[in-house]
Amino acid sequence: MLEWFRRRYLDVVGSIYIYNEHRGYTAIDRVIEAVRERSPADFAFIKRIERHRADERKHYVMFRRWFERRGIMPLKVDRSFGHIDRFVEIMFRKPISRLQTHQVVSDNALFERLCRVISLTEKRGFRQVEILLGNRIIQSDPVLTRIFKIIHRDEPSHWSPYDDWLEAHAKRESSWWERAIDSFIHAELLFIKLPFLFLNPWAGSCPTRWCSWGLRWSP
Repeated sequence: MLEWFRRRYLDVVGSIYIYNEHRGYTAIDRVIEAVRERSPADFAFIKRIERHRADERKHYVMFRRWFERRGIMPLKVDRSFGHIDRFVEIMFRKPISRLQTHQVVSDNALFERLCRVISLTEKRGFRQVEILLGNRIIQSDPVLTRIFKIIHRDEPSHWSPYDDWLEAHAKRESSWWERAIDSFIHAELLFIKLPFLFLNPWAGSCPTRWCSWGLRWSP
């Protein structure tokens, strides 16, 4: 029973993280494209966003290989388990898939809002990884522990480009209500969605070679 609990917990955590890392780097692809169009001469800013994207892709690949080594597929999760998905939906009143990234980046007020959303999401992720690194179930898996240590090392460079852009353009920092939304999304995931996924006997794995959010491979 304890071994089942341990495996199930690792499966749930890994499934949520691989979804979020995949969503992260694919969404940043659109941001990079729009920023290049808006500010083609701002090489430093573009390069820092590209580094962020590369790290998110690297983290996704590490989780993918973790699942592959174990010979299983991740559990099926959708955008309701994505922190950035929920944040964007609340702040822009539409899902990421329908967000007109070029329109957002070309509008200073909207891009300012997007920078704060990304920054808060990355800072939240950093704090959560610190908690997971102290979790004994996570520590029982050396490979997963190593993955989270790499994420912990990489994370601070992810929010700094957006914070620096806000400061350079004399834009305000995150407001109390934006931080409150971030906290609400995190609490919703941690105390409602994660336990539901863990306890749901009908929560199946992604079919072989396919996940509904675009992941394909054969374990």
